[in-house]
Amino acid sequence: MDLFYRSTRSKGEAVKASQAILKGLADDGGLYVPESVPRLDQSLEELSQMTYQETAYEVMKLFFTDFTEAELKECINKAYDDKFDTEVIAPLVEADGTYYLELFHGATIAFKDMALSILPHLLITSAKKNNVKNEIVILTATSGDTGKAALAGFADVKGTRIIVFYPKNGVSPIQEKQMVTQKGDNTFVVGITGNFDDAQTGVKQLFGDKELADIMDKAGFQFSSANSINIGRLVPQVVYYVYAYAQLLKEGKVGKDEKINVVVPTGNFGNILAAYFAKNMGVPIAKLICASNENKVLYDFFETGVYDRNRDFVLTSSPSMDILISSNLERLIYLTAGAEKNAAFMDALSTTGKYEITADMRAKMADFYGNYASEQETADTIRALYEKTGYVIDTHTAVAAAVCDKYKKEISDDAKVVLASTASPFKFTRSVMNAIDAKYDTMGDFELVDELSKLAKVKVPRAIEEIRTAPVLHDTVCNKEDMKDVVMKFLGV
Repeated sequence: MDLFYRSTRSKGEAVKASQAILKGLADDGGLYVPESVPRLDQSLEELSQMTYQETAYEVMKLFFTDFTEAELKECINKAYDDKFDTEVIAPLVEADGTYYLELFHGATIAFKDMALSILPHLLITSAKKNNVKNEIVILTATSGDTGKAALAGFADVKGTRIIVFYPKNGVSPIQEKQMVTQKGDNTFVVGITGNFDDAQTGVKQLFGDKELADIMDKAGFQFSSANSINIGRLVPQVVYYVYAYAQLLKEGKVGKDEKINVVVPTGNFGNILAAYFAKNMGVPIAKLICASNENKVLYDFFETGVYDRNRDFVLTSSPSMDILISSNLERLIYLTAGAEKNAAFMDALSTTGKYEITADMRAKMADFYGNYASEQETADTIRALYEKTGYVIDTHTAVAAAVCDKYKKEISDDAKVVLASTASPFKFTRSVMNAIDAKYDTMGDFELVDELSKLAKVKVPRAIEEIRTAPVLHDTVCNKEDMKDVVMKFLGV
């Protein structure tokens, strides 16, 4: 039976999965959500005997019901192949009593690879299924990781072009180098003089520009999204939480039906929402622990019920979480209160910068716990874990580990913990190495890479080796007001 998708902002037309993937954003500016979250139709014991690719099929077939088995398996097999540096795709590593789910073994050494390796294939398949003749233009904003992962996924994919906007001074040097050295005739990278929220708002405005859509259509183009607003990004993220629990079961680390807690460092809320979907599919997850950095808009939301982006934007050592508008939270609001209330909240957010949910809605979100880590706590956590175990984590993962410690002290909960390790420490070498010892700050970026490799006893990832001497291919910078002009110029319309 087909599973249909609806906008979070209206009771408008229901669309099939392939149509939702193609559009990215609904016509009313809402995000697509399945009419219901399907239950797993394989037991966790059965799933525990499966590979990552097999698990991916069992999860995705329940969401993407208008894809044939052959189509979906082809997408999965093209995505999760030797682009990943480990056969298991998403290994679990135990350190100091916590299970770190390493989501950074793909082409760009960050968790975004888990979904962005498959999205191009889902999109091209969706275009064929819906007889789309236009060239698809992927338009995306990035706080550091989505951009490179999307560029790597879509580079030289026939029938697509990709334009990535990033905050010029809001990503790490390694993140920026990864993006601006990207090869591919269909790729375009633009730094904007603003922060991530400016980039994301600009992209949403371009999606909502009907006049631009007409111009594009006449020129043979149409927009789609690679941001986590695309349901084709969110569903693949559900897979690794199902897989992680199944692996714990296989290894005898948890008993049948034993509940675990999941900790996720999040700015845009998509990664933890995927864990919430996994829970609703039948994975025994108790608490969903939402970890923020000093841009703690989500912590304040779960603490008070008020979402308020009217605050100073803080540049931190965990830049992929430097976000004040958490787009995917809208999906949780919709699932809790429905389209009408959600639309009113989103309208308030765009006009006043804030909204407040009801006590009843807060009660329905009791599965979530929010907290945050300061810059000092983040650095202290990296150093303490390294000194105790020799295991080195990046700044985003450290935010989650610090919040996990706070939760345990506050709640006295001894459930086993899976912590989403969202990026390789090699992506944020300076912050990581400075946390371990301030003496490293005098070294150059790539000297630090080699030093980290020795320290952690881990080979330098291929993604880092490739950019050591790679030439800069993208040097466009624009004001946030000029994003539309830049897009039109690149497309020649």
